[in-house]
Amino acid sequence: MQTNTATIMTRHTSNGPARAFLCVLLALGVLTSFNLYAQEPVPAEGAVEAPHSESMIDRFIEGGWVMYPITVCSIALVWLTVDLWMRTSIKKAAPPAQVAQVQDLFRAGDYVGAYQFCKGTPSAFTNTTRVGLSFLGDGHEATESALFSELNKVNASIQTRINYLSVIGVCTPMIGLTGTVTGMMRAFSTLKTSGAGDPAKLSGAIGEVLIATASGLFIAVPAFMFFYFLRNRLQVSMSDLQEIVMALFRKMPYAHLKDAHVGEEEFYAAIPNWVAGEVQTVSAA
Repeated sequence: MQTNTATIMTRHTSNGPARAFLCVLLALGVLTSFNLYAQEPVPAEGAVEAPHSESMIDRFIEGGWVMYPITVCSIALVWLTVDLWMRTSIKKAAPPAQVAQVQDLFRAGDYVGAYQFCKGTPSAFTNTTRVGLSFLGDGHEATESALFSELNKVNASIQTRINYLSVIGVCTPMIGLTGTVTGMMRAFSTLKTSGAGDPAKLSGAIGEVLIATASGLFIAVPAFMFFYFLRNRLQVSMSDLQEIVMALFRKMPYAHLKDAHVGEEEFYAAIPNWVAGEVQTVSAA
């Protein structure tokens, strides 16, 4: 059991570099897309000036102050996507090595050993199984109720993270729209003070408008795509996890486990003190 536990912990720790590597790949993809987006059109035929392309930094500065919150949202989008891709995997929720170990302990009837193993190797599968084992002495209905309650808790925890993608998808266009409004105000102010004779200032203000709007949409569209995709992936994983856990308790001999205390949870309920006082009074009489 110690060997299996060490193997499982090694697999968990190895997820960190993999997650960071995926974050770097996604970030490079975002930066590449921005560079493609930043290319200026080729001048008209016959023009003397050679084609010139602005860098992403130039476009970032031209976009104005809204590019800073949009950049924060883009980083959050990359991190949440990679993190939730890992969390919604059935192999992450129910590692095969943990499932096999718990199944062997259940076959041997070692429910205390299964509880200790689940406590020492936390995951969605082992946490749910551990809660179910702690309710074995209370009967079939109490055990199933505890299992479904823990499954709902796991689902709600991951779903809350997925909802942040929806928040990013809603907020980034609004941030871009704010930049659009401030850029238009700047454009009209420039037009009012300088007139149409200074196209450089006017084009700079209009460029801020377009870049802010496009950047907000550039982050919002994939955010909504990943939101719906990961939400559906979570539903499939939770269905598979429920099937694995319920298979363990399907033929549980509850009659032989009545009032058994498998877990280590402390019980606080006791006989009311006034009832206990009456019993002591009757015994003294």
